[in-house]
Amino acid sequence: MISTTPKEANKDKVILGIDPGTNVMGYAIIQVIKNNPQLIALGVLNLGKYDDHALKLKKIFECMLGLIEQYLPDELSIEAPFFGKNVQSMLKLGRAQGVAIAAAVYRNIPITEYQPRKIKQSVTGNGNASKEQVAAMLKSILKLKNELDGETLDATDALGAAVCHYFQNNKTSGQKSYSGWGAFLKDNPSRVK
Repeated sequence: MISTTPKEANKDKVILGIDPGTNVMGYAIIQVIKNNPQLIALGVLNLGKYDDHALKLKKIFECMLGLIEQYLPDELSIEAPFFGKNVQSMLKLGRAQGVAIAAAVYRNIPITEYQPRKIKQSVTGNGNASKEQVAAMLKSILKLKNELDGETLDATDALGAAVCHYFQNNKTSGQKSYSGWGAFLKDNPSRVK
């Protein structure tokens, strides 16, 4: 887990990103100061050791309340479950997401849900990017050196949700749209290493 003390001075906005899961829940906190996102905390809640699904949901709720109390987020960005073929897995994942949302609602925090494809598109410019590509782009966007090394993809997925939310809410009305990846790269060479 990466964690620093939240900076209260000049705080513009704190965004809590969540990648819900019933075995591993990823979370990330970014702070936006003067339109500059900074990583504050990143980690996972490991739930695989619990056999009882209700106990997993309780642990998710407690973790969410703990994160909210510690970092005082202004908004929650959560990854929507993808649609799979296993109905039981989808039901459990939906419950995990619902409990995370309930904790935010309990603390009056606005919630925005993003599809995995939207998060990938927002962070990398490609909705079909791999999780590893998203993690690499997040390192570049947030100007991180080794901070993400060793972190699970669940944690970086949560960070992707937070950064996606930041990007979606910082669009200007005159923002340029792109016809494809090549056009984006031509106008934004500094966003890719």
